[in-house]
Amino acid sequence: MFAGASSTLKSRAVGSASTMLRSKKKEKENGGASTKTDKEKKDKKQTKDEASSSSPMTKMIPTIQTEDIGGDMIPPDAPPPTNIGKKNNYGGGPGDSKARSTTIELPAIKEADATTREDLFIQKLRQCCVVFDFAYDALSDLKFKEVKRAALNELVDYVSTSKGVINESVYPEAVNMFAQNLFRPLSPPTNPIGAEFDPDEDEPTLEAAWPHLQLVYEFFLRFLESPDFQSSIAKKYIDQNFILRLLMIMDSEDPRERDFLKTTLHRIYGKFLNLRAYIRKQINNIFYSFIYETERHNGIAELLEILGSIINGFALPLKEEHKTFLLRVLLPLHKVKSLSTYHPQLAYCVVQFIEKDSGLTEPVIKGMLRFWPKQHSPKEVMFLNELEEVLDVIEPVEFQKVMVPLFQQLSRCVSSPHFQVAERALYYWNNEYVMSLVADNAEVIIPIMFPTLFKNSKSHWNKTIHGLIYNALKMFMEMNQKLFDECSQNYNKERSNEKQQLEEKERCWTKIEDSAKTNPQYSEVKALFDELDADQIIQGGKIDKLSNDLSGLALPSKDEILKNTIKPDDIKKDLEFSKTSDYLADEMTSKTLDEYKRHDAYLTKVTSSEE
Repeated sequence: MFAGASSTLKSRAVGSASTMLRSKKKEKENGGASTKTDKEKKDKKQTKDEASSSSPMTKMIPTIQTEDIGGDMIPPDAPPPTNIGKKNNYGGGPGDSKARSTTIELPAIKEADATTREDLFIQKLRQCCVVFDFAYDALSDLKFKEVKRAALNELVDYVSTSKGVINESVYPEAVNMFAQNLFRPLSPPTNPIGAEFDPDEDEPTLEAAWPHLQLVYEFFLRFLESPDFQSSIAKKYIDQNFILRLLMIMDSEDPRERDFLKTTLHRIYGKFLNLRAYIRKQINNIFYSFIYETERHNGIAELLEILGSIINGFALPLKEEHKTFLLRVLLPLHKVKSLSTYHPQLAYCVVQFIEKDSGLTEPVIKGMLRFWPKQHSPKEVMFLNELEEVLDVIEPVEFQKVMVPLFQQLSRCVSSPHFQVAERALYYWNNEYVMSLVADNAEVIIPIMFPTLFKNSKSHWNKTIHGLIYNALKMFMEMNQKLFDECSQNYNKERSNEKQQLEEKERCWTKIEDSAKTNPQYSEVKALFDELDADQIIQGGKIDKLSNDLSGLALPSKDEILKNTIKPDDIKKDLEFSKTSDYLADEMTSKTLDEYKRHDAYLTKVTSSEE
């Protein structure tokens, strides 16, 4: 029995062993590929871990000693380090080991042989394509950042002083270097959605990578302005996509970058005739989005400055496209609440159109009157400033078409309780050309303005306004004495008619009350009204008070007008609304903006081949 049991156990052990061997053999035959794949994955994972351990983003950045960068490598005019805690635009990529290896110090171009200068020039352009991090870790890669800065300075100097250095092989490298450094995502706006940017209260967000970006802009402008530059070759690389990306970064919050972008886009518009219509179309799209959708864009003033130069070069007669731009883009820009940030440039564009075509005066002035602000006094002052600029270039025939609604609006401005609005409107009487137009049409204008001037000569709370009103009345009296006397008489008649109408209303209310007394329930209703003090309302207490106020104002005599007239020179002309913040401005930001020098203070006129 024991022998049988042992034989049974032995057979089972042999069977299990054979089964195990067969399964291992099958696994070896069928699962060899999967085992190999797992091994490869393991090797790749190990390689990836080694690479990540050597990356500067994951390991601790070593402290850079003074001897690593040298005492003379950073020039004395280098900008101070940017405040790391300040929210800035994205400064670029992480600056990996590959970027470090490409950012090596190359020999100077001018010291190299003439045969190798072109290759060295292209090598430096490619070297400057490396983008470093200035926003999140300003102290990283200082040595390599300085190498790039020196290379950019050398490129700017080489393109500016050398001739015959721009050939066909340089164009793609230069455009690519510009695109790699500048075409980047912009940081979110610092102001809350819908908040108006106030130059006196809000500080602009400065670009952290500006030490490199400024030199890139400088190089590209020298590249475009070089006598060796050929637009026929560059148009292969500076195309519509390039223009679209260039306009996207026009929304940068750094005013220095927007200034360079303005000049760059102006140069491209002047050299590339095939892109002019596209540039105007894309600028219009930005304006449409700004007016009707977002009301947020940082580069509206710069875009309008470019358009002012373009409009100045328009050929006559103006195309319908340009007239449509004036009526559907420039005029609606007046209604945006952030008008103060770009109004001088907008007014310049509007005046340029009127100087080109005087027939546009009527739609422009009527459009401004349609968008005239009702409760925004600083904006009203801006409208009055622009309107006077338009009147300085208006033709007498066009003035007659708009003088009635124009002086009706001026009459409302003179009556404004905000003294700066009334003061700015009354300064129109110091404009000699405007007064000559008024004198030629005194029969229409004086009757419009006389009632308002008289009412506010004694009722306005500001004494300066009183003197300016007497000055306006004196000029009207000198223009046409007879008409002035007629307006005085007519005004007296109107006042007496108003008084008679008020008395007639009072008699009507008395009749109504007498008729009501015949009602049996009169005493009960009167008792209720006595509790509400309604008897004073029914009997016209407020009307009597108004009548007494009007009767108390005496029409100023000629002697009184001459006596109270003040000279315009005696009044300090303060038309601007200056607001100063109670908080201290950031010293670094203020110093940086003060030291910044514009590349091109004024844009030149673009010739009239924009079609």
